[in-house]
Amino acid sequence: MINLLKNILNSQNSQEDNNSKDLELLSGLMIEAAYTDGKVDASELSKIRLSLINIFSEDPKEVDLVLEKAEENKNNSKSLHHYTSFINKNFDDKKKTLLIEALWEIVLSDGEIHDFESSLIRRLAGLLYISDVDSGNAKKRALNKIHK
Repeated sequence: MINLLKNILNSQNSQEDNNSKDLELLSGLMIEAAYTDGKVDASELSKIRLSLINIFSEDPKEVDLVLEKAEENKNNSKSLHHYTSFINKNFDDKKKTLLIEALWEIVLSDGEIHDFESSLIRRLAGLLYISDVDSGNAKKRALNKIHK
């Protein structure tokens, strides 16, 4: 009985740790995408925050804390493999496609697409096993949202 309770508590803690890890990785990757052009402006930060809350159903208070930490650490960038290996293990194809769409929205939110930004998203799509067609459709959906 005691072992059963320990297992239940450990699995709940593990799930909370995974949710926290998801948020940290998503925000880190989004900040990384926004910073690809050398700056992160208020519109990009706002889009990142809204994407984490609305698309990935994250808690707004936690999002604010994690984003602040991610922005402070933006110069300590991690390799794309760090992000993509976790995402590939823990996200389904639908969630990965939503991530690509959110990244396009972030990149497009400042009104400019820099070559480095589009290159980053193309590389990420490949590393996340998202087809060019699905990535292109995600970009079109992002453009439609921005132009509404």
